Amino acid sequence: MLRTKRTIQISGLILFLLTVSSCSQYQRLLQSDDHELKFNTAIEYYEEGEYGRAITLLSDVMPVYRGTAKAQRLSYYFAKAHYRNGEYTLASHYFKSYVDAFPHSENAEEFLFLSGYCQYLESPRYSLDQTNTRQAIRELQNFINRYPNSERVADANDLIDQLRYKLERKHFKIGKMYYNISDYQAAATTFETYINDYPDSDYREEAMFLTVKAYYEFAARSIPQRQEERYEKVLGAYNAFARRFPESDNIDDATRMYERATEAIARFQRNRELTGNN
Repeated sequence: MLRTKRTIQISGLILFLLTVSSCSQYQRLLQSDDHELKFNTAIEYYEEGEYGRAITLLSDVMPVYRGTAKAQRLSYYFAKAHYRNGEYTLASHYFKSYVDAFPHSENAEEFLFLSGYCQYLESPRYSLDQTNTRQAIRELQNFINRYPNSERVADANDLIDQLRYKLERKHFKIGKMYYNISDYQAAATTFETYINDYPDSDYREEAMFLTVKAYYEFAARSIPQRQEERYEKVLGAYNAFARRFPESDNIDDATRMYERATEAIARFQRNRELTGNN
């Protein structure tokens, strides 16, 4: 028992000394002017999974080897190290920079895909700002356009579908937000744009029904001088909804709004005839 405990203590001490020695060697290397040693050691760190140290050393020597035969290999490890280190925004940038600098490299196809994939990994949940999502779609589409026969195209298309669905959900939720805060005009406009932009959406039926409701509520709350033209919007939205989803669970509610809008329009027309204001 005592021997085992002593063995553990000795092993811990050896590990500590090796760690201290490694850190000391790394610090000396950072201050060194031996660029070749830094370059080779950086690759060793990369292979060992020490990506942070690899990045630091590669950053030191990149200006030295720019324009030389080693620049391509250095750029390869620099981009990959950021990717392995989970720094996806930087990795995306460096993957794309690599492709721009070495467009005929055997790694160009993979790196252009990874540039878009890194943006995909940085895409937040749908309720947040979707700048990265749109950038990821652009990058992945650029990859598809450049390498249409690549075996990675199927993966790129799958990622784009996921990203577009995220944008789709956000757009739909924005429409519902406008409706819930009683900004009916903005809700109706948002839903109409949504329907045009995402014709195959899973939310299409609900979006079309809410368009009818939003236009109806907007018309009903408008000043009398504007109601007739706005009730006309209800009729148009209803006709589109009824044609597309005649068996919808919401068709009865939509029909009631349509009938009330029709009656309101008829009243306005009768009033004009009685007053002679045609």
